[in-house]
Amino acid sequence: MKTSKNRLLEKLKRYHFELKHLLILLAVLIFSQVLVSFVHKISLQKFLSETQKWYQRDFAERLANLTATSLELVLETTLKSQHLEHADARKIIQAFNIILSQQLLQHHVQDVCILAHNGNETIAIDNGQVLFAHTFENQHDLANSNQSHIRAIAMYKQLEKEIMASEQIFSILEGGQTFHVFVPFVPKGEYAGAVYLKTTPAFGFVTSGIMSSYNETSLIFTALIFFGLLAMFYISSYTVRERNEAQKLLYDEREKKLTEHIHLQKEALFAKRIYHTHHKAEKVMGFIKEDLHKLSLSNIDEIKYRVNKYANFISRVIYDMKWFDPPIQAIRNSLFKTNLNELIRFIVDNIFLRVSAKSDQYQFILELDKNLPIIGVNEFVIWEIIEPLIQNSIEHAGDGNIIIQIQTKYITESSRLDIIIADNGRGILPDLLEKDERGIKKIFLENVSTKVENQRSGYGCYIAYEIATQRCGWQMDVENLEANGCSFKITIPFENRET
Repeated sequence: MKTSKNRLLEKLKRYHFELKHLLILLAVLIFSQVLVSFVHKISLQKFLSETQKWYQRDFAERLANLTATSLELVLETTLKSQHLEHADARKIIQAFNIILSQQLLQHHVQDVCILAHNGNETIAIDNGQVLFAHTFENQHDLANSNQSHIRAIAMYKQLEKEIMASEQIFSILEGGQTFHVFVPFVPKGEYAGAVYLKTTPAFGFVTSGIMSSYNETSLIFTALIFFGLLAMFYISSYTVRERNEAQKLLYDEREKKLTEHIHLQKEALFAKRIYHTHHKAEKVMGFIKEDLHKLSLSNIDEIKYRVNKYANFISRVIYDMKWFDPPIQAIRNSLFKTNLNELIRFIVDNIFLRVSAKSDQYQFILELDKNLPIIGVNEFVIWEIIEPLIQNSIEHAGDGNIIIQIQTKYITESSRLDIIIADNGRGILPDLLEKDERGIKKIFLENVSTKVENQRSGYGCYIAYEIATQRCGWQMDVENLEANGCSFKITIPFENRET
């Protein structure tokens, strides 16, 4: 358990928050806050709306019930008297008017009246004189009071039976705000009609106040989150900037060390390449001295041709001493007109066959395609490629009669030139034909050789491969033959002949 926790902490420590992470976090939090606020606000509005409707209905019914109760108390008090004086009648009418008019003084009450029967007709009584006449004088000509309460009379006729049967308060909601309230009018316990009240209680200011307060709270909370995230962003940005500066210094230091390492590697490779070609130049210089000693009138043209080739090769070796990476135009150029067949014959005849100590141990078979086109590559660069491969066949083929076969082919179908150098020796060890992660066979890698250790070896095939693939843009491969020996194959794309 403790180990897994430590692993989790280590993973979190390795993770760094960047600007995009903070922006995503900010967007998610703000969106979540807005969504929660919206849902909460809708729920609160619905709750307040339902509460307001209930409270408005309860308020309207209480107000109507209070009015009906007040009228019933006045009537019950006056009905107990056997004889009413004129002054008492005025007081009763005034009391009726006060009860009815007091309700109309409230701005949310639009109508108030008493709905009663006058014979077979339903009438609406909205003042004390009419109510007094209907109750005490039993007058029947009361139709004039119905004109402004036609709607109330119509609604009462529809609810009259239910009100009479249940003697409960009925209220009808109209337009979401206006209530029509009917309260049973029962003076002295006898049903006499209903008290009607039309009211529109105004409680919107309460809802508006609550919603305004909620909006302010949500805004403050969102602002706190926003400024908190801004503070996090500032601190994280400062930390990330410090980290980036430290990383930049580290990367600069690593780049500097890597550049120095590459420079040292190039110098080492350069030194190895120079060493590898130095002894070849020494051998060529020996050939030049030998030719100068043999110089006569009869062979002057032949020796002049050879010495010129030898001297150009020495010049190339000296030129290579000046560059880690010589310019491409010094390797491939349309000005170069190299005849591969002629170059191969010269290397075989005037380099390998001049070594008398070895000439009786190996022989060459040349199968050169006469249709081979001229290529635009420096011939002494090609010399540096072909010569190590032939030397490898001589040194690693083993004892006995060594036959080295060199072929050139021009394949028009695939627009390419092939140079094949094969021998009948013991071949190449299988592990040297294995490829590394880059797809390069081991024999073409640096410091790889079949010679005895502690010798300066392993550069011939490596240098030939590097020059052919990196500088000339060719392909090189090697494989063992079915019978015995091995075969090196150089593939030259024909479109590169003059590049």
